Amino acid sequence: MIVSDPTPTAAPERDHDARVSSPVGLHRVLEPTGDAVTLPQAAQRLDARPELWDDEVRIAVDTLNLDAASYRQLAGKHTRDGRVDGAAVRAEVLDIVATRGKMQNPVTGSGGMLIGTVEAVGPDSPLGLAVGDRVATLVSLSLTPLAVTDGLERWDGLSEQVPAAGHAILFGRSIAATLPDDLDPHLALMVMDVCGAPALVERVVGEYAARGVAPTVAVLGGAGKSGSLSLAAARAAGAARTIGVVPVEREREVLERSGLADAVVLADARSPLGLAAAVESAGGPADVTVVCVDVPGCEQPAILATAQGGTIIFFSMATNFAAAALGAEGLAADVRMLVGNGYVPGHAETALRLVREVPAVRDLFEGRLAAETSGSAGSDA
Repeated sequence: MIVSDPTPTAAPERDHDARVSSPVGLHRVLEPTGDAVTLPQAAQRLDARPELWDDEVRIAVDTLNLDAASYRQLAGKHTRDGRVDGAAVRAEVLDIVATRGKMQNPVTGSGGMLIGTVEAVGPDSPLGLAVGDRVATLVSLSLTPLAVTDGLERWDGLSEQVPAAGHAILFGRSIAATLPDDLDPHLALMVMDVCGAPALVERVVGEYAARGVAPTVAVLGGAGKSGSLSLAAARAAGAARTIGVVPVEREREVLERSGLADAVVLADARSPLGLAAAVESAGGPADVTVVCVDVPGCEQPAILATAQGGTIIFFSMATNFAAAALGAEGLAADVRMLVGNGYVPGHAETALRLVREVPAVRDLFEGRLAAETSGSAGSDA
């Protein structure tokens, strides 16, 4: 059985009942097929038609949030004479969605997330959602079937948040969170987009605290979205000292005013010796280093800035994990390296709690939201 949509679709007809639905979305993979079929995130093209299998949910899209690494790549590609060509960025995003049936940047491999309203729920959906719920998806757009119907006409291509009309499909094993009533939906979207970072930092620092160790935590990109939340989470979980690393003076001033870090240092996260020296000058090396910047080349600098026996958490989609592993080996660095996969049980609740309870975090997010609305925000994570 499927839940039908009354709106005609130009997509080629196919018998939904010819294949059993998969809770991880295999039934939506159009390319590759046969023995080469893969999970939706790695697929070249997904079936984004609005008709539902029994365990799926359809979301009427309100806003897409492109992840920082993806937007930075697109904006950089379409920058002319120092100015981003927003129309060209918009056209490329539309082409990606139309071609792939999802928003997955072919260069970075990443996507983002979205907010919208539940439009239809299959009778066997395990997600606990109801028609009319306002939700944020907590799974990447890189694996979410997506169709855009308005040509993104309300988006100027100059920010990560994209007003949009269309629909998206959640599988039986997807994740979504109901939007809170006490926060602006676009603010909540910003927070939930990076909610995996503070939750994992809280877990890791909590592990140190459980052993009677109060660690020094350095966050690269500490003035950004995931960075500011990570600093707040580290302090709340028992860090002895927090160090925020930022690349420019403007961000240093912002982070120092916030009080989220015990020390704020100016350093290029891509400079091995420069980063290590900056972190050491602020009380390092760090027991826990959190990489939240969306530029490549931060792997070995992060290793050098971390104490032997320490932990590095990579939250950037720009991370080259081969460079991280081989770099640690080449430097004879005894460090534990964790991939921030974006999901920790209770991650949305953790991030929203920090925004509610730490005024400095909320101020940073509201300031960033205002800047994005005016088209002047950067694209750090």
